[in-house]
Amino acid sequence: MELFDRLERRELERAVLVHVDFHNESDREELDEFYELVDSAGAEICTLLTTKRQTADSKYFIGKGKAEEVKQAVALYEADVVIVNHALSPAQERNLSQLVECQVLDRVGLILDIFAQRARSHEGKLQVELAQLKRMATRLVKGWSHLDRQGGIGARGPGETQLETDRRLVQGRIKQLEAKIERVRKQRDLGRRSRKRSELPTITIVGYTNAGKSTLFNFMTSAGVYAEDRLFATLDSTLRRVHLPGAGPVIFADTVGFIRHIPHDLVTAFRSTLEETSEASLLIHLVDAADVHRDEKMADVYEVIDEVGATDVPQLVVFNKIDLLEPAVDPKIDYDENGVAQRVWLSAQQGLGVDLLMEAVGSFFKGQFIKVKLVLDVAAGKQRAQLYELGTIVEEGFDEQGNSCFTMILSDQEWESIRDWPQLLSTQLIEADLAH
Repeated sequence: MELFDRLERRELERAVLVHVDFHNESDREELDEFYELVDSAGAEICTLLTTKRQTADSKYFIGKGKAEEVKQAVALYEADVVIVNHALSPAQERNLSQLVECQVLDRVGLILDIFAQRARSHEGKLQVELAQLKRMATRLVKGWSHLDRQGGIGARGPGETQLETDRRLVQGRIKQLEAKIERVRKQRDLGRRSRKRSELPTITIVGYTNAGKSTLFNFMTSAGVYAEDRLFATLDSTLRRVHLPGAGPVIFADTVGFIRHIPHDLVTAFRSTLEETSEASLLIHLVDAADVHRDEKMADVYEVIDEVGATDVPQLVVFNKIDLLEPAVDPKIDYDENGVAQRVWLSAQQGLGVDLLMEAVGSFFKGQFIKVKLVLDVAAGKQRAQLYELGTIVEEGFDEQGNSCFTMILSDQEWESIRDWPQLLSTQLIEADLAH
């Protein structure tokens, strides 16, 4: 039987959860988030076992006594898996699994399991499989000693052990995946360079997982991206072109949600997706305003932004879910002393304040404005409708041939997007470098 058939991920069912309090706030994992991760993975929680330690036990991570307690809980609840809310070394995971006689999954493995369920695009599936196999490569152990000698009649020497075969298969598959992902990355780079050539700004929505990114993205772009109140409901980045009145066409990008202590292999594996963040013209940092841990989660997002090299990208902080705040907060924009939007307060689910967000985003790209006169061919009905969506129409009329005549105030980007239309019979610049 092939390695990948033998090690196929089985669906998690009954789970015993384990959490260690190390008396160190920076290392402490939030239990609420742990429960949400397990729920997102689709497991039934049997019980939670907690313990306090100064440092991790080198053999079992949680200590021999607590490990025996976990073993009893597994037997009592007939659990299928033990999930530990921390990262385990390969040896700790193996030792604990042998003691409790049950599958053991640590926090990294749990997140990978969720990613495997959620990935929808070809690139996302490749990235998840690569991260899983890199992790598996460090955890392959000698488990089939009866197959050490695979030679039969006429075979010389000990042959290749099953463990060596497994490692060779895994490494071969890793190389294949890395080559495929590199090809996908090059394709994504071509698309990104194309957007740069067209000078379309890219606005990337980032934030802690479950902050409401996909809901907001859907509302602004009508993209129909799957959105659910679960961690990592969506993984694959989505791009949509949107016209912002007064600013012109822009690209909105939705990205994978961030999480505290995100496994480094996942940051590496999702490099292509996260490059949308580092190459963006503006980051919308979406925050769950009603989350009691919002400050800590904002810090976690800033940490990932720094890790992917996007620290210098301008940011607009957006506080979502204001309908859940007590006392209630009205939709609003907070400006700095220079009149630049710094924060927007809204509810994407209720559609409250999204228009303010579009206004705030547009203000980042308005730049200089011009006043022009345009004559549009009488048969260009589609282009006439597009002009109504652009800038500000000061005057409108018709000439003797029935062609449409417009006087408009346009941003530089809006002007660049229409100036070469063949349907424009004439253009006349009236005034340049207007203040908006």
